[in-house]
Amino acid sequence: MSTTQPVLARGSLSAWRNAVFVVFSLSGLGFATWVSRIPAVRDGMQLSTETVGLLLFGLAIGSITGLAAAPNYLARAGTRAGLLYSLLAMAAATVLLGLAAGSAESFPLSAAALFLFGFSYSITDIVMNVEGAEVERATGRTLLPLMHAFFSLGTILGAVLGATAALHTVPVALHFGMAGMAIAAAGAWTVRFIPRPPTRGPEPGPAPGAPAGSVAGHNRFRDRLRATLLLATDPQLMFLGLLVVGMAFVEGSANDWLPLAAVDGHGFDNAGGALVYGTFVAAMTVGRAAGGPLIDAVGRQRTLLVMGTLGFVGILVFILTDQQWTAFCAAALWGLGGSLGFPVGISVAADHPTDAARRVSIVSIFGYTAFLVGPPILGFIGEHLGILDAFYVVAAMLLVSLLVVPRAMRGAPRSPR
Repeated sequence: MSTTQPVLARGSLSAWRNAVFVVFSLSGLGFATWVSRIPAVRDGMQLSTETVGLLLFGLAIGSITGLAAAPNYLARAGTRAGLLYSLLAMAAATVLLGLAAGSAESFPLSAAALFLFGFSYSITDIVMNVEGAEVERATGRTLLPLMHAFFSLGTILGAVLGATAALHTVPVALHFGMAGMAIAAAGAWTVRFIPRPPTRGPEPGPAPGAPAGSVAGHNRFRDRLRATLLLATDPQLMFLGLLVVGMAFVEGSANDWLPLAAVDGHGFDNAGGALVYGTFVAAMTVGRAAGGPLIDAVGRQRTLLVMGTLGFVGILVFILTDQQWTAFCAAALWGLGGSLGFPVGISVAADHPTDAARRVSIVSIFGYTAFLVGPPILGFIGEHLGILDAFYVVAAMLLVSLLVVPRAMRGAPRSPR
């Protein structure tokens, strides 16, 4: 897909930016809809902690498959149509997940629905981050942290709705069905404000005598693969990937396990566990909303080191505390610590005149792989050691990210613009 966007008037540019904000919010809403009802699904299906981790592998496998398909999907569909289709697919998967986990209470059907949800969710995330990088380049402003704050706003809304649904014992199928319909309607309306890609001339045809489409298609695929593999050997991208892996693991582990850890480890009821998760995502939203001005004031490296240290302390306090109010405070520090690693990594990757979209895709794949594969692994550890002790792995991953921050930021400008 060409990264060149049409020249837009100020009003259209604002509408484009705001549309991307909404897409990030819808993605957060969809994911938090699932996360906030994991305790209810666990109880309804009578699953062990290890079996919940196994169920989450359906989400992880679907997401990894989506990550692998996303670059070619993006090249073929473009961001406008690509976001429409992926949002509609994510909405449909949310409805199916509610029926499988809430009504049928079937492990195989729930795992299949999670596969479909993960596939559409990861494609949506890759496309929206690529589009967000384009908006950032077009406006000349630091916007990706704020875009990820809108993702967190969506997760806050999803967490609040999930807590309310749990408090009033709303059936999972009804809750997920309503959420899916809302995502589909809002997504179809929003993508109208994302500009169409510029019209391109016809693709070169195959050589005389060759079967139609075979040579040109093969060459285009081979060229895209070669360019991607060359970029993947860039040392800075590797360190950015390592930074993002740790930070995404911090966020993903909280998304999938913080409500259950609050319930099983600190004695909260299901509604209270959802509120602890809401505290985490609220703090993450604050960190991302303040991230742009903070980066402009003190630079990327110092910002990541300070915020990451707060998160490291928060994770340890959450593991060790025996007071519920302290667990809320620790969840807030955890959210602040994990708030900026992923959007800053994407923004650094996007600082390239010609390969911004491909670099963003590569770094995003690092992040979403950790985001989705890490939590199921924690489930297996938690089954044997307890979910709170499994969080020591999260603290260790965050420490690795903190150690590579100086190398990942080497050569990057002080702020994105």
